[in-house]
Amino acid sequence: MKENDIVVLTIDITKSNLKSGDLGVIVMCHRNGEAFEVEFVKFNGETISVECLEKQFIRHVSNDEIPHVRLIKVA
Repeated sequence: MKENDIVVLTIDITKSNLKSGDLGVIVMCHRNGEAFEVEFVKFNGETISVECLEKQFIRHVSNDEIPHVRLIKVA
């Protein structure tokens, strides 16, 4: 995985109102690809959260998947 890759979250992050399956973009790599800063945004471009995640909590998007939309309310 590298910067600007679109990734899928594989866990829920309750404090940030993120759910497994949400899409994010890697904005920075840490520890030689062991951890990543991942930005999650709404379709209007507003950032929901930037999370530092170890690689086991994200995965690449597969070509056989379809995006899903959900309503999110950010406090």
